[in-house]
Amino acid sequence: MTDRTVLVVGTYDTKDDELTYIAGVIRAQGGAVRTMDVSVLGDPRTPADHSKHEVAAAGGHDIADAIDAGDENVAMQIMAKGAAALAARLCAAGEIDAVLALGGTMGTDLALDVCAALPLGVPKYVVSTVAFSPLIPPDRLPADIQMILWAGGLYGLNEVCRAALSQAAGAVLGAARAVEKPRRARPLIGMTSFGKTVLRYMVALKPELEARGFDVAVFHATGMGGRAFESLAAEGAFAAVMDFAPQEVGNHLMGSAISAGPDRMTAAGRAGVPQIVAPGCYDLVDFVGWQDVPPKLAGQEVHAHNRLLSSVMMTPDQRREMARAMGAKLALATGPSVLILPEHGCNEWDRPGGPLSDPEGLAAYLDEMRAACPPTTRRIDLDAHINDAAFSDAALAVLDGWIAEGIVSPG
Repeated sequence: MTDRTVLVVGTYDTKDDELTYIAGVIRAQGGAVRTMDVSVLGDPRTPADHSKHEVAAAGGHDIADAIDAGDENVAMQIMAKGAAALAARLCAAGEIDAVLALGGTMGTDLALDVCAALPLGVPKYVVSTVAFSPLIPPDRLPADIQMILWAGGLYGLNEVCRAALSQAAGAVLGAARAVEKPRRARPLIGMTSFGKTVLRYMVALKPELEARGFDVAVFHATGMGGRAFESLAAEGAFAAVMDFAPQEVGNHLMGSAISAGPDRMTAAGRAGVPQIVAPGCYDLVDFVGWQDVPPKLAGQEVHAHNRLLSSVMMTPDQRREMARAMGAKLALATGPSVLILPEHGCNEWDRPGGPLSDPEGLAAYLDEMRAACPPTTRRIDLDAHINDAAFSDAALAVLDGWIAEGIVSPG
């Protein structure tokens, strides 16, 4: 088994015992460790491989800048900038294979920046006293981050926190040894969707796209999935995107916590990535099932999907608002952009006679979407439902046209 090197990050002036314990577990399992000290005021008992002075300098500062700031938030942001830059440099040079960071709210804030600076496929573990907390917004989480709750570890080692720290050490080393990093062997198409009970196009599209030489990644558009989709689109990971479930745009618009942020449905367009967009589940707003309905949706029909997630049907006026928001996002595209509008419905439940059928609402959306679609986006009005074979055929025809024109190249 080939050894891997884990970068262990934390404030060694206050967490030396815990960080040293983690490093010892990794080394006992045959791994190697590089230590990074992101302290500001104090010093570790044993010098770290990457000192706080080196960290601050990597971000264009001196440690005195952090000390003289007189504000712990400003100081830690200085250190976060340097830690992220230094970690990215070490990773690019092949000197580290994974990162494990430890902290409370301060250390977690910094750790998220460090993890965000590393590419997909580099194991990223954060041991945090606020893991899984609503304090952490979705837009701070990289696509493949792992978090472990640091229970009972606020001050000093004990048998409770050793259980968490040792698991984290084993997990990050195991991940570094086992990970299959993206090889980019075939061009990748990013697609958004939901489960097959509501949206089914990926069942037909995935084998067809693979037969054309593409790899296909389907993202579950429930907040975190859309966040990962946008992040990878911004990095240029996709040869083209099929963004057929932009429901997170409506979630954000209507005040739901299940949001991919205000920039959902923009990264591919801004990056010039060829995009095909369709309004799958545009008419539903998902919200956290164990929380109250967002105030903007109070009094509207609610469908409980499970104990975690419920959906509210949009009114005709809200659907028009959704269409205008989508139009504004399409207008940001700098590359080829196509909008497919299925005129018979956009999820399995809104077919005529279905439980969520609303012909008036669908007509309102389609009318507003046609008006809001920018002239830079080609619009296809499709006499079909989004789950009909005709929809998948239309999407493939657009992609095949791009391939014929040399806009998109298959593998």
